[in-house]
Amino acid sequence: MGALDLGTTGVRFVVFDEQAREVTSAYRELPLSYPRPGWVEQDPEGMVEGALAVLRKALEKAGLRPQDLLGIGITNQRETVVAWDRRSGKPLAPAIVWQDRRTAARSRELAEQGLEQKLREVTGLPPDPYFSATKLEWLLENVPGLRERARAGEVAFGTVDSWLLFRLAGVHATDSTNASRTLLFDIRSLTWSRELLELFSVPPGSLPEVRPSLSVFGSTKRDLIGAEVPLAGVLGDQQAALLGQGCLSPGEGKVTWGTGAFLLVNTGDRPVGSSHGLLSTLAYSTPQGAGYALEGSVFVAGAAIQWLRDGLGIIGAAGESEELASTLPGNEGVYFVPALAGLGAPHWDPYARGTILGLTRGTTRAHLVRAALEAIAYQTHDLVRALEADAGISLPVLRVDGGAARNDFLCQFQADILGIPVQRPQVLETTALGAALAAGVSVGLWARSDIPSLVRRERTFQPRMSSDQRERLLSAWRKAVERARGWAEEG
Repeated sequence: MGALDLGTTGVRFVVFDEQAREVTSAYRELPLSYPRPGWVEQDPEGMVEGALAVLRKALEKAGLRPQDLLGIGITNQRETVVAWDRRSGKPLAPAIVWQDRRTAARSRELAEQGLEQKLREVTGLPPDPYFSATKLEWLLENVPGLRERARAGEVAFGTVDSWLLFRLAGVHATDSTNASRTLLFDIRSLTWSRELLELFSVPPGSLPEVRPSLSVFGSTKRDLIGAEVPLAGVLGDQQAALLGQGCLSPGEGKVTWGTGAFLLVNTGDRPVGSSHGLLSTLAYSTPQGAGYALEGSVFVAGAAIQWLRDGLGIIGAAGESEELASTLPGNEGVYFVPALAGLGAPHWDPYARGTILGLTRGTTRAHLVRAALEAIAYQTHDLVRALEADAGISLPVLRVDGGAARNDFLCQFQADILGIPVQRPQVLETTALGAALAAGVSVGLWARSDIPSLVRRERTFQPRMSSDQRERLLSAWRKAVERARGWAEEG
């Protein structure tokens, strides 16, 4: 089975065998652009070119042909939106990436109009520039002629999965997990909300058909890769990771540490509302029905380490962070709130700013690196506690994945600050594994009940910190967050 995983900073193609073990993979970075403060854009053509390049490279490395694949699953960065010409398939504007904050004022306006409760009831989401609807609205208002062309049926909109499906298979479709991140989708009826389409002035005919996540969406065009391979199984990246961690039962959850941090817990066959700033979302859907999840989203996790590397130049590679952090006996009072793109759950404050506290003349780059790693764990802690309060559960174990989960220091500190075990799987790129599992189920290679047995654990980190020490650290972290949230008012 093949898995095409198009994330925020790169695209990967992975081939798995019939035991869901990785056979080969290839990866290519995808550049982001920042044309104005708060804006984050990406080239849609670069996404397609990168996807085809890694697919061909991975097959070449393993001596495989495209027709050797039983199917290809797709998983993708969510909320990012693309507009393209329905006839030519050419993009009409840069993709607006999920991290983009240009519609923060519009999102605040929606909240001030008293629409937050209605939006949460229908979509499970609050008004925030994170989601797709205000991005689409912005494109319609600011790209010359786009609104008129969209009304005339000449324009197609979609999230990244939809864009890839259109270019690879000629299908204008999406799955319910990606649709549930747009702020336009009724998560109970599993249909686009006409009321919300009117609110954001999005022509209904410009949106993709919503299909079950675990189903066959079409086949690759022969002239692209030399064979017609089923595109089977489509999931947003965090839902794919939930599947790739085998979290099919209510109460099972995982956090993915990538660019951001995303905690999802399976809530079964019904959406669970949140009073703690979390999101009700689709976990997956099949032709027989849907599964739901509660989600907490942090915008900057691994990206904080990237910023230390690329923005400040204090480390040469992300892998150095574990060794540097471990050289210190503690954080020595240095805290970093990485609100570099505002704060997500449970605060939802787009105006918060990154804040570093506790600096002294003795502060070194090791302190900053350790503070960045600890911030990932602190933010994850806040998500877990909010989720437990909403769902009325106590998470017995936290499953972790994503690139930052390679870091032993981070995994151990996470176990310490939560006071529960942290499990790391053998396959850290669980988004790709989840897409492959979805594809395998969709084409009949596996049954859905086989999935937990196909997921293998590598290590469990047990908590070692005393409850008194844990509470001291958390108290200082909460104060640092309040400083970050108060920055805009003071500045």
